[in-house]
Amino acid sequence: MSLGGILLCVTGSEAMYADLGHFSQRSIQIAFISVVYPALVLAYMGQAAYISQHHSFENSYHIGFYVSVPEKLRWPVLVIAILASVVGSQAIITGTFSIIKQCSALSCFPGVKIVHTSSTVHGQIYIPEINWILMILCLAVTIGFNNTKHLANAQGLAVITVMLVTTCLMSLVIVLVWNKSIFIALGFLIFFGSIEVMYFSASLGKFHEGAWVPITLSFIFMVVMSVWHYGTIKKYEFDVQNKVSVNWLLNLGPSLGIVRVRGIGLIHTELMSGIPAIFSHFVTNLPAFHQQVLVFLCVKSVPVPHVEPEERFLVGRIGPKEYRLYRVIVRYGYRDVQQDDLEFEKELINSIAEFIRSGGADQNGFVEGSEKLSSISSGAIPLWEEGGDGEVDGPASPNKEINQQTVAPQRKKARFVLPKSAQVDAEVRSELQDLMDAREAGMSFILGHSHMKAKSGSSFVKRIVINFFYEFLRRNSRGPSYAANIPHASTLEVGMVYQV
Repeated sequence: MSLGGILLCVTGSEAMYADLGHFSQRSIQIAFISVVYPALVLAYMGQAAYISQHHSFENSYHIGFYVSVPEKLRWPVLVIAILASVVGSQAIITGTFSIIKQCSALSCFPGVKIVHTSSTVHGQIYIPEINWILMILCLAVTIGFNNTKHLANAQGLAVITVMLVTTCLMSLVIVLVWNKSIFIALGFLIFFGSIEVMYFSASLGKFHEGAWVPITLSFIFMVVMSVWHYGTIKKYEFDVQNKVSVNWLLNLGPSLGIVRVRGIGLIHTELMSGIPAIFSHFVTNLPAFHQQVLVFLCVKSVPVPHVEPEERFLVGRIGPKEYRLYRVIVRYGYRDVQQDDLEFEKELINSIAEFIRSGGADQNGFVEGSEKLSSISSGAIPLWEEGGDGEVDGPASPNKEINQQTVAPQRKKARFVLPKSAQVDAEVRSELQDLMDAREAGMSFILGHSHMKAKSGSSFVKRIVINFFYEFLRRNSRGPSYAANIPHASTLEVGMVYQV
């Protein structure tokens, strides 16, 4: 019982270290040593001195911090305490944002909306969904308990569990990251772990008095993370195993075994190499494909504030030149605003045109696995827009606002203006002409819409996890951000069932 009370003396002070994503290590160390630790010691020494002089209390509720504060200073101290609790909760909230972001990057948590609030500090983020969940949980726990004693017991078990897990992980860091002797790691684990296990056992004694809440919440979040990670890994394995080889594509011939008419098809994929299974599924089940030029588009977010325009597009060729197949990887920084569909089309076509003009992948032959991507600066071949009235406008400014309702009925025509002095051979000119004709015919966006389903003969647990839990999380989580900027009138969604 005494150890459980002693543990509550340190709870709250550890919230400072949740702000590591916003402040440097040194600043937190200086603040803790010079301000936080002396303030804690003085507060508990003053309370102990008061109790040693006043032994008679009507009940246990009179033994508290505010009783030891002089009555004239009680209200100012209460205001300071409320402000301190706000600061502490802010540290926990921002720490939760950082952990959720890292879990999402590791495919251990469903997709959420991440808003970066700083152009210089990568760790300063805001996640609306998590913020609302934390608010609801705080209100539910406070109203449900209606007792500060139970709240303290729940906090105590949560804090000591974090300390114990941190000690176990730190012993692994000593061996795997610092490359120290395993005996040093064992000594660290035994010394600190034995102390924390003692306090942990004391907190478990209050399991029925509120300490069950953090255990229950931890179990729920662990199940969500495990199900999501398991389903994501199975989905990725299916994509890799069913990825179409380029040899399969070469055997189909330049027509790909189907009717190919004028137009550009943008096929969105998460794979940065190879041909996604959704493409073979589409080609196999439909006799015609309304695209003369095919572009496998992969949109990636990189951990920098902004990506320069000349480094945004990576363009490569898939197969021989006569196939008119390209791969484009578009990179956005976490503070970049993704362009609207018209502006994005212009930049994309410019990048492919510049790749063709520069003779990327000059080899007429093609070797499996020899696909290379080149960083292309769009604008070397300016793209002009010719309206329906025949007037020719210059390239639109990146900051120009476009009203999609006014431009949707009028289809923009594209043509490339090559410098007269440019030495362009007939083959390159023919490929550019095909790209121009395809752009004038129109552009379609093909999105894959996959459904996960456990294979027949799978265990009962696997069927429950994949067919119900994972699919529920997938339907209620955020999709890729680029999908919001795609015009719905030009979008084709291809469904495919993943048997895992």
